[in-house]
Amino acid sequence: MMRVLLGRYLATLVAALMLAAGLSASAATPFKGTDISHAKSYAQDFRLTDHDGRTRTLADFRGKTVVLFFGYLQCPNFCPVTLARLAETMQLLGDEAQRVQVLFVTLDPERDVPPALKDYVTSFHPAFLGLYATPAATADLALKFRIYYEKIPGPTATSYSIDHAVFAYAYDAQGRLRLLLKDSLSAAELASDLRRLSKMP
Repeated sequence: MMRVLLGRYLATLVAALMLAAGLSASAATPFKGTDISHAKSYAQDFRLTDHDGRTRTLADFRGKTVVLFFGYLQCPNFCPVTLARLAETMQLLGDEAQRVQVLFVTLDPERDVPPALKDYVTSFHPAFLGLYATPAATADLALKFRIYYEKIPGPTATSYSIDHAVFAYAYDAQGRLRLLLKDSLSAAELASDLRRLSKMP
């Protein structure tokens, strides 16, 4: 049921993003992901702390294609599957992977402390970087990036789960928002899109 609800939410969100970007669902595009390059009102920048304690903004990654994904460490399915797929993507990219940066933003900063965040993301790929903020700043960032998330209470105060959006954003080497990457894309499709993005002026 959760998968169905998230799927419906994602489909609605994609349609809304395309409308907001002034795109047509039938518009020709060379990408497997959804082209949202005309969108300027959301997901433009962030100010977060990385798992090594450094303050980061999107400008820190200029010169690289950036994939930005929101999740949490205790996620039972979408997050580990997505990060594993992105790790496979990096393998498919070969030497070109040096020009790609994957960023994982936690939606659960209360539990996802920096050492655990670092161990988690780097277990998928050593170049992956975990980012976090305070709970209040995380909520504000989610609004600015149009990321749905909701805590689902568990049997104890600390055993909650989180329903959340399961797509990623991709930025070109100049830091411009370009693509919405649905979780249905394969590693080969992701690699194709990231190669194409890396060659854009």
